Amino acid sequence: MQTRHLGRTGPAVSALGLGAMGMSDAYGAADRAESIATVHAALDAGVTLIDTGDFYAMGHNELLLGEALRGRDRDSYRLSVKFGALRGPGHVFGPMDNRPEALRNFLAYSLTRLGVDHIDVYRPARLDPRVPIEDTVGAIKEMIEAGYVRYVGLSEVDADTIRRAHAVHPIADLQIEYSLISRAVEDDVLPTLRELGIGLTAYGVLSRGLISGHWSVGNSAGAGDSRAMIPRFSAGNVEHNLALVDALRRIADAKGCTVAQLAIAWVAAQGDDVVPLVGARTRTRLAEALPAMELTLTAGDLAEIERAVPRGAARGDRYPTALMGSVGVGN
Repeated sequence: MQTRHLGRTGPAVSALGLGAMGMSDAYGAADRAESIATVHAALDAGVTLIDTGDFYAMGHNELLLGEALRGRDRDSYRLSVKFGALRGPGHVFGPMDNRPEALRNFLAYSLTRLGVDHIDVYRPARLDPRVPIEDTVGAIKEMIEAGYVRYVGLSEVDADTIRRAHAVHPIADLQIEYSLISRAVEDDVLPTLRELGIGLTAYGVLSRGLISGHWSVGNSAGAGDSRAMIPRFSAGNVEHNLALVDALRRIADAKGCTVAQLAIAWVAAQGDDVVPLVGARTRTRLAEALPAMELTLTAGDLAEIERAVPRGAARGDRYPTALMGSVGVGN
């Protein structure tokens, strides 16, 4: 497994990270034993970056990872944890709470559930409009000084917020959606990250399975699957978007790879400062994703992919309309 650094000040991590959310939340039921086996398989394959959030299924995801990581050398993996999203009974989302006192509370629970003595990269999941980012980052800085956190990360914020946060304490990386059909980050955010020496951890590289090559018009999101609310999967949009996948499939076939591998490799090819996260819930999906890091895309390949899926080609927002205002950039 290749390695990359999370920016100039962050840790070295595997060039491909594992996003654990789907093992507990957002995409319907998951198999606990298979989830743990997938984490083990990822670690054994050299994946060292694991991403979670304290609000994923109300702490379930952290407890799951705590079980999966038990007995592993703590220095052999890096934990990225998001905090601040409040949820009520029924798992309904509330506002963000990024107050310093709330942050310290959230951190204490995360350390306990995960069974570790420190978090590698700690980050607010979204901006809390009631709390200056300087206050939130300042509180994480205090936790770094106390030994409970190693690095500060951000998630889904704009370029101005990145600059303000970085002025308080060096930011290791920004976690934000980035894929062939979600490229708004390229306008202002990515140039700002590169100017300041901050890494980018890309989630949604397969657009929640839409461009994985495994989704079809006949698929339907089941109970507990958030894709039922995402415009890109809605009737009228999904047919158009899957036509883009068909165009990618022709390129993938010529390269001797799968559509998912091609889509992951495209994100990885955007720079050594970009680390794709894959939300594999099974060993089968993980095994498909891993070879993507060995796939070399030539300038000709990248140009062909651009012609097949030009920026802005997808239809529908990447989140439901009510949530688009909480993300740092658009589509």
